[in-house]
Amino acid sequence: MKQLSELTFDNRFARLGDAFSTHVLPEPIAEPRLVVTSQAAMELLDLDPEEANTEVFAQIFAGHKLWSDAEPRAMVYSGHQFGGYTPRLGDGRGLLLGEVVNQAGEHWDLHLKGAGATPYSRMGDGRAVLRSSIREFLASEHLHALGIASSRALCVTGSSTPVWREKQETAAMVLRLAQSHIRFGHFEYFYYTQQHKLLEQLAEHVLHNHFEACLQEQAPYSAMFRQIVERTAEMIAYWQAYGFCHGVMNTDNMSILGITFDYGPYAFLDDFDAKHICNHSDDTGRYSFSNQVPIAQWNLAALGQALTPLAGVDELRASLELFLPLYQSHYLDLMRRRLGFTSAKDDDQALVQELLQLMQNSAIDYSLFFRELGESEPQAALARLRDDFTDLAGFDAWSQRYMDRDPLQGQSQQQRRERMHGVNPKFILRNYLAQQAIEAAEKGDYSVVRELHQVLSHPFAEQPGKERFAQRPPDWGKHLEISCSS
Repeated sequence: MKQLSELTFDNRFARLGDAFSTHVLPEPIAEPRLVVTSQAAMELLDLDPEEANTEVFAQIFAGHKLWSDAEPRAMVYSGHQFGGYTPRLGDGRGLLLGEVVNQAGEHWDLHLKGAGATPYSRMGDGRAVLRSSIREFLASEHLHALGIASSRALCVTGSSTPVWREKQETAAMVLRLAQSHIRFGHFEYFYYTQQHKLLEQLAEHVLHNHFEACLQEQAPYSAMFRQIVERTAEMIAYWQAYGFCHGVMNTDNMSILGITFDYGPYAFLDDFDAKHICNHSDDTGRYSFSNQVPIAQWNLAALGQALTPLAGVDELRASLELFLPLYQSHYLDLMRRRLGFTSAKDDDQALVQELLQLMQNSAIDYSLFFRELGESEPQAALARLRDDFTDLAGFDAWSQRYMDRDPLQGQSQQQRRERMHGVNPKFILRNYLAQQAIEAAEKGDYSVVRELHQVLSHPFAEQPGKERFAQRPPDWGKHLEISCSS
């Protein structure tokens, strides 16, 4: 294991030059204090977990110190925001400190969010607040633990630096990790400014560093786009299967790696509601839960448009047309597993849709339903769950179809339970849990967010003594308003 001073940097993106990013130093925040750290994320960099206990750890991730080999850059990009094109965005409060190479040869971006103003801040102060930093940290690590592709978060550093949003808050920084922070909006920026040579340079960078196998294809750029479509379809299938709402699916928040990142007003569904809007700034419901699938396809079309100077339109269109069937295949496979099935039947899609409609009509807790379905023998589990539904006749009819599907799948109930509990989390990141951790942290008590992080890092395990984190949310916890303001 390494100390912080022993990290090896290879800043590939910085070498693209000033057309792609601007050199900016982080602005330190006052009186830095470590709020929470992910040991699992530290392991990606081969970092000794004891490094988190050193004074220099908080100083580095609060902007006070920097490695000599780091080369902090604010990336430029554009994007479609709520359907409208914004010609120049960029890292308005984040810095790509550099790329670390671990012992396995993997490159990991160190991206410090909340590091101060950059040329892309657009009148903003370049700061992040403690609440949003905690939310991003928790979500990044929890989605990864659920098996959902995501950026990672190494730590949150708090401070006494005041920041004004709707009220006075304190500044914080979150250090996030990803193998790339390049977004759909990077390609859009160079396409719409008609800088096609730079667009090609960016595409070559992405090909060689992240889609190397595509270099062997007859049309590498088209092959790269197809892989982006495939990865995005799988990511969205996981979102929908596990009830995750992103909230701000602008093209500048879409990763070319098909990972979840740029967490803002996200939420996991409590009671199932296909029309749930987690961002109270989303007046039209563009990014509602049910709209995430068509919006992902829309965003991929925007990326495909940006690649037209490099790839054939017919090839791009053919890849884009794969999105929906790929999504549906991944989603149905995940839902079969959540229901305890190990084989496929032609009417499984109808079985899933009928269940979701029943859950919608009766405001059923989405996560707990699947966990409880696997807890006991199928008939007993259905009898217990029946009490939560208002349409008893409808649920009885669905239950019979479920039983006809042979939920034991030729195995014992103990085997079924283990199989289902391995894909149906007991613990989920509910907004009210995050809010409780934030309120404690704002008072200087970091124990709540640290405990919550540990629980959410093992969402499928029983974790005796932690049952309070698995309870149904109180009524006030189901209606928290989350915005983009952070």
